[in-house]
Amino acid sequence: MIPGVEALTFDVFGTLVDWRTGVAAEARRLGEIRGIQTDWERFADAWRGLYVPYMARVRHGELPWTNFDRLHRASLDEVMSELGISGFDAADREELTRAWERLPAWPDAAEGLRRLRRRFVLSTLSNGNRSQQAALIRFAGLPLERMVSAEDFQHYKPDPEVYQGAATALGLEPHQVMMVAAHKSDLRAAQAAGLRTAFVERPLEKGMDGGADRLPDPDSDLEAEGFIELAARLAC
Repeated sequence: MIPGVEALTFDVFGTLVDWRTGVAAEARRLGEIRGIQTDWERFADAWRGLYVPYMARVRHGELPWTNFDRLHRASLDEVMSELGISGFDAADREELTRAWERLPAWPDAAEGLRRLRRRFVLSTLSNGNRSQQAALIRFAGLPLERMVSAEDFQHYKPDPEVYQGAATALGLEPHQVMMVAAHKSDLRAAQAAGLRTAFVERPLEKGMDGGADRLPDPDSDLEAEGFIELAARLAC
């Protein structure tokens, strides 16, 4: 137990849902319709690889505030050009951008969240915009009570305004909120903003040998192999 914690906030992409499998599946489905073949897992990895650089352009003032969907739509054109993928028109590319609304939850996510709800307020804390998050939560069947988005603050993680803003949105002080994530950089930024942290390992997030963050994480308040173990450690 971590005394004083009243709410848990969750990273979404990679922590709650399997973005790599979901994006590759949606791209493969649309590719089959259009007669396009490629390594769709490689495509998903390359597209995700542009996620941080595109957000950084907003964070550093190179772009005005641009939400998650529009950044993904812009980076999609870049990755298709880099990989030599052609045959998708503008409507197809908009449809493919919505792949980020149709990602499968990790197998333990829903049950772990149901257990954690017994003791804590649960909320997303994601760079995904609100409409994207709402659609994804419905699709993945995740029992979350609240939703906090970087869009609410027009800042992207790891800016401190996002973490501190989440605590304020939940009516709490930062130390009363625990950030749960599979990404150590996210957790270090949350700690710097005054939040408590829990690392949950997702070894397959980037494929079998894709370099996902792994246990241990001694800098976090808690660490767990998955959501069921996290719930047990929090007496849920």
